[in-house]
Amino acid sequence: MPDSPSSKLGFFFSDHHRWLLQHVQRRLNNRADAEDMAAETFCQLLASRTDPDTLEQPRAYLSTIARRLIFDRQRRRRLELAYLERLAALPERFAPSPEDTSLLLEALVAIDRSLAGLPLAVKKAFLYSQLDGLSHVEIARRLGVSERTVGRYMTQALRQCYLAEPAP
Repeated sequence: MPDSPSSKLGFFFSDHHRWLLQHVQRRLNNRADAEDMAAETFCQLLASRTDPDTLEQPRAYLSTIARRLIFDRQRRRRLELAYLERLAALPERFAPSPEDTSLLLEALVAIDRSLAGLPLAVKKAFLYSQLDGLSHVEIARRLGVSERTVGRYMTQALRQCYLAEPAP
């Protein structure tokens, strides 16, 4: 009787979890974060519905997933830090509540995820427009491009956000 998918994953997990945990811990220098990343790596594998038996180089595959997750985590932390630094510069009466801050951080992460893969100039144009309220003329001046190019950037970014939006 062939192994069930869950038993295959169980064996795969037991064969590679310790190695992956050590591998990730070397990159993060933090056991708790490494455990989270290793778990998330296996969750990604599970979500992808990849048959472990089809992987020619399972550790390379796991390492690639983990590296992407670590990169995403570091990018998210930089984004959060930049946002919190900007909030700290606001007068206290304009500062959002902790609940609003948390919601805004979630929204920023979702926007960042939606814009992933776009060129930096496109991201900047979109963020200047949506977060800073700049006009296409002001954005064009800041980026050193034409207004028409800013319009194309905005179309590209909005299309990307629309496509990234989960279906209702």
